[in-house]
Amino acid sequence: IWMAASGSQDQMDKNPGYYHSLLQAQHDPKLVEAIRTDLHRTFPDNVQFRKTAEPCLQKTLYNVLLAYGHHNKAVGYCQGMNFIAGYLIIITKDEEKSFWLMDALIGRILPDYYTPAMLGLKTDQEVLGQLVKVKVPEVWQAMTEHNVMWTLVVSRWFICLFIDILPVETVLRIWDCLFYEGSKIIFRVALTLIRHNQALILQARNLPDICDHFKQITKGAFVEDCHTFMQTIFKEPGSLPMATISKLRETCRAQIMAEES
Repeated sequence: IWMAASGSQDQMDKNPGYYHSLLQAQHDPKLVEAIRTDLHRTFPDNVQFRKTAEPCLQKTLYNVLLAYGHHNKAVGYCQGMNFIAGYLIIITKDEEKSFWLMDALIGRILPDYYTPAMLGLKTDQEVLGQLVKVKVPEVWQAMTEHNVMWTLVVSRWFICLFIDILPVETVLRIWDCLFYEGSKIIFRVALTLIRHNQALILQARNLPDICDHFKQITKGAFVEDCHTFMQTIFKEPGSLPMATISKLRETCRAQIMAEES
């Protein structure tokens, strides 16, 4: 389903042999080193990723990340991509399909999330802040009063796309939507988690409290019942037009670029 919805199947069919040609080409030693460093940190609790496993998915993960780094030189490899690739491998059980799905995610669905400057990622975290300001103003107020930057509490949600943050079944359903309707789903999930748990977040008295409460809101019965949770994310945040998100992205991106220059 993901292959068809994301256009990855078309890409794979149009480029037969391309994935394997990337693996056979000469490798950039810096890229190899960066990937190798993160291999053992990827799903350390999953037996399939242990060196003793038969077959060991670490080799498959290495191949997918290496091929992608050569395919998209502007991105190369950066932290977080190991979890995305690893998750795709677990679900599809297919190395080449994982590569093409990763290309859809990083190249088209979430552009600039994983570039060295991570501009897309920084932008979307600020966009979430602006959406919270409108839809859950009390939480926005609390974040401002305690001087908490959004990146501190939600960066892992965006980088890992909820892998290892929400229960596996729930993440699968979120990713279905991600490949179908694009990045808007991330805002829907984030806003629902915040809005549904605003009473808990508002109990925070300081910055460590807020960080702790943001960890708590990704656990428990609400997120474990994936059917109800998925229905809620389309109701609770209310209307979320793509035009609004695009406009906010434009403003936030310009602001970040101005600050960084």
